[in-house]
Amino acid sequence: MRSLKVSLDKKCLSSYEIRIGKDLMDRMILLIAKNFKAARYVVITDDCVGALYGKKLLTGMKDVGLNASLMDFPAGEPSKNIKTVVDIAGRMMEAGAGRETLLIALGGGVVGDIAGFVASIFMRGIPHIQIPTTLVAQVDSGIGGKTGVDLPSGKNLLGTFYQPRAVFVNLSFLETLPEKEFNNGLAEIIKYGAIDDEKILATLEDHMEEVKTRDPKHLLNIVESCCQIKKSIVEIDEKEHGLRRILNFGHTLGHALETLSKYTMTHVDGVALGMIAAARISEKMGHLNKESVKRIENLIASAGLPVKIPKFVNPDNIVAQLKMDKKRKGDVVHFVLLKKIGMPFISGGIELKIISAVIEEMRK
Repeated sequence: MRSLKVSLDKKCLSSYEIRIGKDLMDRMILLIAKNFKAARYVVITDDCVGALYGKKLLTGMKDVGLNASLMDFPAGEPSKNIKTVVDIAGRMMEAGAGRETLLIALGGGVVGDIAGFVASIFMRGIPHIQIPTTLVAQVDSGIGGKTGVDLPSGKNLLGTFYQPRAVFVNLSFLETLPEKEFNNGLAEIIKYGAIDDEKILATLEDHMEEVKTRDPKHLLNIVESCCQIKKSIVEIDEKEHGLRRILNFGHTLGHALETLSKYTMTHVDGVALGMIAAARISEKMGHLNKESVKRIENLIASAGLPVKIPKFVNPDNIVAQLKMDKKRKGDVVHFVLLKKIGMPFISGGIELKIISAVIEEMRK
């Protein structure tokens, strides 16, 4: 098991470990019992992950003497709303949860966001642990303390920054991950390569087939590299005032497409298209060379992700939705662009005609 420490203050009061490895379930339970003592433990998951791993985790916790219970909700982005949060909080109250409760998020990004949000507001804040079960969550959303739920007008418009006490990345969970969900994680890995480490892109180009067949050696190294990048950025900019915003590469257009599709387009499909759009905008503004744009687009295609915006999505509606992005400043929409691979920057001075031209180029 490999370990990375996220150091967020000099007194280490909000610092925590990311532990990465394979077949970690038993060791994870023992570490929770030893290092994170609580009067009660509540595992939050969705009905899909709960059916696969919820009972095993719960049984293991009870076997070592922990007072643990499990609560689930319907899987999927449509559950990521304030109603689910209120429902979980109510069920926790009925079960006798209080300030001495520790909450455990077992699942992908939706579970992590909801459980982290509940932990941040329940009894004005209780501790929580993230156990991400999807590749997206293991390399990205499970780390860094961003929580949130969606509103009809957009993604993650209600949320908090609330760091976990620990993150356990168990690669064994990926063995039951559907191919589409695994490919979604590849998009986030490509993102990290594009904004920080060209070696990640090179590894994917040389070993995409091995990675897609979930070869443990390649996966462990790639996941650890992404976690290292994420934790380093979070340490510098915990609450997204500056540097951390580069992690939104591809997300500006991606969130707009998700919202317009009423979430029939997945988050990562949106981000994949958003990365291509951001790379093309970078090229049109004279920053990124054509070879790098093609490299990003080819990797996204080889990962089994979309490279074209559906024709039915109206370009004018996309532009209008971009103006509702929560990261805008006044009427200016900020994009994360690239000067070259590994050198991102934030730009708010993009002419509308350039954005519209790229959107039109990318439509099927």
